[in-house]
Amino acid sequence: MKFIVNSSVLLRHLSYIDGVVVSKPIIPILNNFLFDIKDGMLTIHSSDLETTMNTSIKVDAKEDVSIAIPSKTTLELLKTLSDQPLAFSINEEKGSVEIKYESGRFKLTAQRGDEFPKTPVLEEANSFEIGAKILQKAINKTIFSTSTDELRMNLTGVYLQLFKNNITFVATDANRLVRFTRNDVQPGIEDALILPKKALNLLKSCLPNDDSKVKVFFTHQNAHFQMGDVNLICRLIDEKYPDYRAVIPTENPNQMTIDRGEFLMAVKRVAITSNKSTHQIRIKMVGSELTISAEDIDFENESQEKLTCSFVGEDMEIGFNSKYFLEMLSTMDASEITLELSQPNRAGVIVPSTQETDEDILMLIMPMMLNNY
Repeated sequence: MKFIVNSSVLLRHLSYIDGVVVSKPIIPILNNFLFDIKDGMLTIHSSDLETTMNTSIKVDAKEDVSIAIPSKTTLELLKTLSDQPLAFSINEEKGSVEIKYESGRFKLTAQRGDEFPKTPVLEEANSFEIGAKILQKAINKTIFSTSTDELRMNLTGVYLQLFKNNITFVATDANRLVRFTRNDVQPGIEDALILPKKALNLLKSCLPNDDSKVKVFFTHQNAHFQMGDVNLICRLIDEKYPDYRAVIPTENPNQMTIDRGEFLMAVKRVAITSNKSTHQIRIKMVGSELTISAEDIDFENESQEKLTCSFVGEDMEIGFNSKYFLEMLSTMDASEITLELSQPNRAGVIVPSTQETDEDILMLIMPMMLNNY
């Protein structure tokens, strides 16, 4: 059986789904791409059993075929080729694939397509639509705050809350928390699911940077994201998410408003002298003056910077992990942010001074105990 496909087009489509493939899969065949041709349409699948992706290309083929082709070798070849047509010759009986191009040919060992795990089919699924740009922004704003602790699986993913008139994304690792709400997405249903980090990173890399719609189908076990000719199906994290609203302080009488860029760079500089284990920095607010400082007693390093800010409330000194603090400030888009505080031993809340239209973002960071308390 033969078919012809353009090398650049094939490489682009394989790049969408290559991230699913793991180096040491549970089943050896998962080291392969599944090439499935029906009625002149080539659908390529990759899977790690938890996440499955596929993408489709129109090809010149007269027969149907299903064959599993080594992913790494195929990609290495395509990355070295110029834009040109490729002729694939498939021999299912011998388990081989020959790829002919302008100056040569490649012959690879292949496996039967029916041995590749079947793509999950979502029956009686709920569904909604979300803009590709909105979904990409939601992932970028939250995924960095997920946990890496596999003993707390519920925190390793992003919690998605669906309401009739809005949608909320939440991520926390118990040291910090991000809540991102969009009021211009209306799922029309009320439900909740926990999306795994790997699937979201893969999704982020192949989302179009435009206003096209992403169709989302989900059951209590799986979610299916449909983006043009690319599909991602992932198994949901089957755990209960903690009540994140209970940890967000509602009364924060002490509020500091400051230029985000200046604050970010000052924290970045001061953090250089912080302890390499704790990454602790001190933030002291007295009147309209902000002092940021850090020290590493072991190496006798210390630093201090003073900035002007707008502060309402009682004078306060509080400690934070500079690594977490920098990630949050870097992820914010606003030119000016407000740090809301109640007490030195209570969580701090960071919000944009002015929220964007149809958007509400809140970031929370737990304090660190200072040695003078």
